[in-house]
Amino acid sequence: MDVSMLLPGLYFGDPTELGVRLIFIAWGSVLLYLAIRRGVEPLLMIPIGLGMVLANVPGLHLASYVCNDYVGSLPESFKGFIGLVNVINFGNFTRVCTPESTSLLGWINHLVVRSEVGPILIFTGIGALSDFRAFLAFPIGALIGSAAQLGITAVTLLALTLGFKLNEAMAIGIVGGADGPTTIYTAVNIAPHLLGPLTIAIYSYIALVPVIQPPIVRALVPRKYRAIEMPKPSTNITITHILIFWVATLVLVGALVPAGFPLVAAVALGNLARELASKFSELERYFKTMAEPLLDIATILTMLGVGATLSYDYLGQYVAVRTAEAYMGFIVMAFTILALGLVAFVVSTVGGVLFAWVLYFATRGRVNPVIGCAGVSAVPISARVAQREAQLVKPGVYVLFHALGPNVAGVIGTAIVAGYYISYIKYFWTP
Repeated sequence: MDVSMLLPGLYFGDPTELGVRLIFIAWGSVLLYLAIRRGVEPLLMIPIGLGMVLANVPGLHLASYVCNDYVGSLPESFKGFIGLVNVINFGNFTRVCTPESTSLLGWINHLVVRSEVGPILIFTGIGALSDFRAFLAFPIGALIGSAAQLGITAVTLLALTLGFKLNEAMAIGIVGGADGPTTIYTAVNIAPHLLGPLTIAIYSYIALVPVIQPPIVRALVPRKYRAIEMPKPSTNITITHILIFWVATLVLVGALVPAGFPLVAAVALGNLARELASKFSELERYFKTMAEPLLDIATILTMLGVGATLSYDYLGQYVAVRTAEAYMGFIVMAFTILALGLVAFVVSTVGGVLFAWVLYFATRGRVNPVIGCAGVSAVPISARVAQREAQLVKPGVYVLFHALGPNVAGVIGTAIVAGYYISYIKYFWTP
């Protein structure tokens, strides 16, 4: 008698299914080990790893989807539901999928991640935790944040040369911005099948900022230049300045890059709650909610949903036939993405430092080139790297405030690039 008839949890499926599940369980276990034992981004890696492991346990099917295939284009009766279901075009047929009723992780992914609610709420929390006064006090730093987007363009082109489709290459390139929610938001919109490896890549490299960036800074900025004292920044930034800045930014982004507007608006909402809470005590509860419980809940659910995308069941939507070759091809592609993400991050750091050198010469030595590493939007980790590298040479030097300007500018810059990529894929690109 088949034991699985009495104990469904013991049904392991065919060898291909079991092998793929074990690979993802092992990968998720490595993430859990790195988070718990090595302290690598535990707030993020624990729910991602847990989601991967649970989604791949044989017999549970916590990330399974029900799919129907239709020859040719999508039937007219389904077009009104495109926003509620996953629609995958295979060329000669179209697949429509939705989570099974008991697919807990599938529904978390569907309602929190795919709907974009999760990454947008995370951005609201980031806005509440960020101080844009440094940006307004040192506006020239925005140029460094723009230059640090170099890695996005470079790796997009590199991924194209390696055979990735345009939508996949653009999603991979966004890793160069070193912004987790933006990477998730972009992947959900243009390359949902790559969501898992892209998220793991971005948060792994953010965690490794203190390891990756210092050698680059030391190679590009000679010791004596790292000790440059920068002029004291302005301290006369008021709430009025911040309000004007956000109104102008939202108008420009809404008019020029509407696909990036939700991310920028979420940052603005969180930051305005932070600023107005100091003026109106009634709003302090909103600020605290955005900065703590709302951010934590959104992060937990989003990362669980992301982890579930690296599973046999979830990826079954995106392969025409569930063969070993199809799944192994995806796994190879996932590790290629991890390598490309590192290249993107390094190139973005180099771009920021090189442009900081341009500002050094343009201002006749008033800009410390070390702040260029803060152009990537790993707030505030990369700004702290700049401060530490400067202090190692001259203990009394203080560049942290100046570095925070490019840092938060990088957040907006990456969101704008992501919005452009999403708009181009949705309206101008044909698979």
